[in-house]
Amino acid sequence: MLAATRPPAPGAPRRSDAEIEATIKTKLAKSKIGKDGIQIHVKNGIATWTGTTAVMQHKGAATRMAKTAGAIQVVNNIKITDEAAGGPGGAPRKVAVKTN
Repeated sequence: MLAATRPPAPGAPRRSDAEIEATIKTKLAKSKIGKDGIQIHVKNGIATWTGTTAVMQHKGAATRMAKTAGAIQVVNNIKITDEAAGGPGGAPRKVAVKTN
């Protein structure tokens, strides 16, 4: 693991909100998540995500991204669209499995 991606060590000086937010935005611009148009704001070390995505994994990736950037807590308000959640109302999709 690279030093830049490790969470801060316990007792290490905390990064400023501006530093954390800038790091997250840099990572966001380089990732597939950045295409979703989600937003990040950091206050008192707490990173808050807002927006929507059609890819369920992007929500978890956003949380990890904020933590590795130095956020002490993450509030993930990213909404998953019905399309990603399995259709209208988030109902699971039915998949036919062929067996020989």
